[in-house]
Amino acid sequence: MSYQKRTALALAAAVAGSVVLTAAPTAHAAVVDVDYRCQTPIGPKGAVSPIDIKAVRSGGGYKLTMSFRKGVSSSPVELGKGAMNPSAVIELGGAEKGKVPVSGPPNAEAIPANTPIKINDLTGTYTPGKSGKVTFTAGVLTIKALGTTTTCTPGNNPRPSLELDVQGAGGGGSQSGSGSGSGAGELPKTGPLDSALALGTLGGTVLLTGAAGVLWLTRRGPRSAG
Repeated sequence: MSYQKRTALALAAAVAGSVVLTAAPTAHAAVVDVDYRCQTPIGPKGAVSPIDIKAVRSGGGYKLTMSFRKGVSSSPVELGKGAMNPSAVIELGGAEKGKVPVSGPPNAEAIPANTPIKINDLTGTYTPGKSGKVTFTAGVLTIKALGTTTTCTPGNNPRPSLELDVQGAGGGGSQSGSGSGSGAGELPKTGPLDSALALGTLGGTVLLTGAAGVLWLTRRGPRSAG
């Protein structure tokens, strides 16, 4: 193997390694069990629900979606279609403190008495005010139905369901996250599988770039010698 080829391959490998390390995903998502303690009109109730929070870049902020895998309370009487209205807050931590309100549509079907109430996905908008890593944790859930209000508070100090590396208002550059974006400055849905796919795509790009560098250097050598 010629000196030019060995040099080109070494350079391509070094560049590929450095790019993969510096372009690691800046978003982390996890499904977290939240032990909700609910104060209802008929006394305390509660249940553990796995919850995940996802983010999608939208304009200058993010659309957050909070999903419940299980019901967290029940009603002693049937709740007719559209009788139950849920809302919640997502607690911010890390580089920024605060709360993001999220809400969802009423129940699309009647909920039988003494049956766990399935909460539809709750959505809201978060606009970064500061730059850095921001965490998103499930907060208080509120259920309004038949003129009553049930308040459910996490009792197990849950860990964050999502962490994002964001740019505050006026910050330069684009926010990035795990997943395969369709354009600069767009944050796709986050999750472990999306992160793996994004890293795989990045690796393919690096290898193609390295091959191009090899071809350029090997062709350039003979021309210089001539």
